[in-house]
Amino acid sequence: MTASRALAGEAHSTNVIVLVRPASRVSAPQPLDLVFTSQNYHDYPDKFMGKIEPAVFNKQVFKVLKPGGVYLIIDHVAEAGSGLRDTDTLHRIDPAIVKTQVEAAGFVFEGESNALRNPADLHTIKVFDKSIRGHTDQVLYRFRKQR
Repeated sequence: MTASRALAGEAHSTNVIVLVRPASRVSAPQPLDLVFTSQNYHDYPDKFMGKIEPAVFNKQVFKVLKPGGVYLIIDHVAEAGSGLRDTDTLHRIDPAIVKTQVEAAGFVFEGESNALRNPADLHTIKVFDKSIRGHTDQVLYRFRKQR
């Protein structure tokens, strides 16, 4: 977090603020342009994160974004059709459930990038396993709050 705060304090980042909030209480002092979560969306419904309901989290994100704001999500891919089954065990999530949950909060899906995809990942191994760590198949979704 120190590095993020230092970067936000640089001259070319005067419009950047770093907010640290519990996922159960997303808030901001003013409407935001962007909310970005990386490799942890799958954790929200799990015990160690306090079992945060993704629907509640997504509605809070929707509320803090200004009209036209962007919500980016990167996460480790689980087997198709698995829903939330592997969030606590493999630390992965089915991209289809992410898309469904975020759209249910009012966001419009704008697309995805294949930059972090890895077709060699079988989606059945824990993301911390040495054989796949740092090379998991990951989804990168972009959603927008309508103007």
